[in-house]
Amino acid sequence: MSFKINLFLSVILLPVLLVNSCKNSPESSTQPNIVIIFCDDLGYGDLGTFGHPTIRTPNLDQMAEEGQKWTNFYVGASVCTPSRAALITGRLPIRNGMCGNRRVLFPNSIGGLQKSEITIAEALKTSGYATACVGKWHLGHLPEYLPTNHGFDSYFGIPYSNDMDLERTEDWVNHDHAMKERKYQFYNVPLMRDREIIERPAVQTTITKRYTEESVKFIRENKENPFFLYLAHNLPHIPLYTSEAFQDTSLRGLYGDVIEEIDWSVGQVLETLRNEGLAENTMVVFTSDNGPWLVFDQHGGSAGLLREGKGTTWEGGMREPTIFWWPGMINPGVVADMGSTMDLFPTACKLAGADFPADRIMDGVDLSPSLFNEGEGLRKTMFYYRRTELYAVRKDMYKAHFITESAYAGDDNLMHHNPPLLFHLGHDPSEKYNIAEDHPEIIADIMLEVERHQSELVIPESQLDRKKSE
Repeated sequence: MSFKINLFLSVILLPVLLVNSCKNSPESSTQPNIVIIFCDDLGYGDLGTFGHPTIRTPNLDQMAEEGQKWTNFYVGASVCTPSRAALITGRLPIRNGMCGNRRVLFPNSIGGLQKSEITIAEALKTSGYATACVGKWHLGHLPEYLPTNHGFDSYFGIPYSNDMDLERTEDWVNHDHAMKERKYQFYNVPLMRDREIIERPAVQTTITKRYTEESVKFIRENKENPFFLYLAHNLPHIPLYTSEAFQDTSLRGLYGDVIEEIDWSVGQVLETLRNEGLAENTMVVFTSDNGPWLVFDQHGGSAGLLREGKGTTWEGGMREPTIFWWPGMINPGVVADMGSTMDLFPTACKLAGADFPADRIMDGVDLSPSLFNEGEGLRKTMFYYRRTELYAVRKDMYKAHFITESAYAGDDNLMHHNPPLLFHLGHDPSEKYNIAEDHPEIIADIMLEVERHQSELVIPESQLDRKKSE
């Protein structure tokens, strides 16, 4: 009798055991949807889950609790254009031409992301993904450079930063006045759908709300097939604006209002995925393009205990608050392994079964070992470029600075270091204590990494330095 009972239980429980054993294996699922939510100028310390005492981010806090909070996650550059190019191509900006003496693209730029580059959207489309770009692009505003020419089926957003096309009319005072009076009209930034301008100036007081609505609509319309959504908020880059529902609601003031509306937006995206039954087949990543714009005082964010912010190669400029969310597929927790936005490209390709480019040097690595607790993380080094020069290198826990410079201080603040400065980022994430004298062997090892990196480096023409003649 006991044999029959055991046999019965085995037949009943075997499917359950198989399901549970495969729960955390990406290979067992269908092609997952991929959502990347990318902020602009968000600081490492600007979220509740990353330690901010007065900015309320309940949706992001819950996202981190249910998912993974990555504490050593980097971008490819400390300013907008090169950072976005690094994410989209999986390559350092020094390789794809999206860095130069002009640090970002401007309305008078004639360059942009070259067609020869392969984007994450193009790679995923080869595996049958629907693709959408919502928000700030900043990789070229001329027709040949727009998202719809780089693998995205649709585009809704602004083509460059929200403070550009500034019109200094008679009633212009300064950015603070424009934000206080909610006068978005000073910034004649176009809002585009695909390749057409549909609104100018973009009504920035409702921009986060509309990006969210567009994203939710895309998810619902494509729920039957795999999709890739790149939601790139143009905030909290100044000028800061919110919809009326979030105006004067945060203890942190206007900056806090903006972050709390972005948190609401994240909540809407996650709620839609849950309601549509897509949560367990969707990987969502939340991060930012660079650190906080500290020169704007209370209208800029905070890098927490990290040093400096946007525009620099100190940690505050390039280490970003990052959360991965994929219910039932990744184990919740804090991940201290190193990662980068460039790693999202190969990770997405692996998950989607898409071909990873083999005809060029790629700087991204697959994050799967860390995401799925399969072993040691693959990223061991990080190269910190400013414009076209290598300023610093991190290897494991050590970071060497060859050049240091404040965000916008000019040549009087530019310092070359020989020997390089050296910091242990595990012991000293604030980069206060130079230990170069005690560890010449670490510096020598990092210099070997630099030699290997530079020996294979081919630097193309800078697209950022191309502009209309005066």
